[in-house]
Amino acid sequence: MTESSELSSTDVRGDRFSFGANWANYLKSIDDEKINNAATSMKRMLGNDSLSGLRFLDIGSGSGIHSLVARRLGATVYSLDYDTQSVECTKYLKEKFYPNDETWTVVQGSALDDEFIRSLGEFDIVYSWGVLHHTGNMFKALANADIPVKKNGVLFISIYNDQGPWSKYWTFVKRTYNKNRFNRFLWTYFYIALFTTKGAVKDLFLFKNPFRRYSEYKRKRGMTIHYDLIDWIGGFPFEVAKPEVILDFYSEKGYTLKKLKTCGGGFGCNEFVFVRT
Repeated sequence: MTESSELSSTDVRGDRFSFGANWANYLKSIDDEKINNAATSMKRMLGNDSLSGLRFLDIGSGSGIHSLVARRLGATVYSLDYDTQSVECTKYLKEKFYPNDETWTVVQGSALDDEFIRSLGEFDIVYSWGVLHHTGNMFKALANADIPVKKNGVLFISIYNDQGPWSKYWTFVKRTYNKNRFNRFLWTYFYIALFTTKGAVKDLFLFKNPFRRYSEYKRKRGMTIHYDLIDWIGGFPFEVAKPEVILDFYSEKGYTLKKLKTCGGGFGCNEFVFVRT
């Protein structure tokens, strides 16, 4: 895979958002700062600076940056994604930083495929950030994420927050975004203009430097405002859940909550770190 060819492809299949095309564009901007920021975020949530000797499953690896981080922290990594271009993005990072590494495997697969997930074996850490709500059957995906978690293992997931009527509005935006190129152009630049103006006004009244705001955002999981915005506007299928729904779901499966980070009731993801007890 090369940056000049497959990393520039754009593909939207029906109503499903092409996550891989967005990640391919994101990879063009990846650098050590983004990787280090992603590592800091992961270590903070897991409460561990080293994953040496642990098996790490990344369900929905996307760009591959968090699989890369897990590998750098010493884990044996297994990355999977439903989107074929996301698989290529992850393979690209693997070959760039860990060529011919037998302790990092990248494959195409679905979080909804019970038999496939079961065939992977057990893992010390199962990680799925912002993925399971995009499968088209979130609760089946949540249940399948439980399958490979070993006893006393960790499950680290993030799920979009349920905002009631606003979530229905965003479902409409995302569905129409993926209908055609005109809708994609319209929604993208409408929200770029809206969030840019909103941020500028906020910075003005709070006497904040807008470049500082951008720098602070980059420290959040190694992401960028632009590609996160595209992912948010276009990300479909799209499902949501209140934090208590996720807590109850995994409590019934024998999990204990280790760490919770919410989005404060707004739009975005709530993050959960569970331990299978």
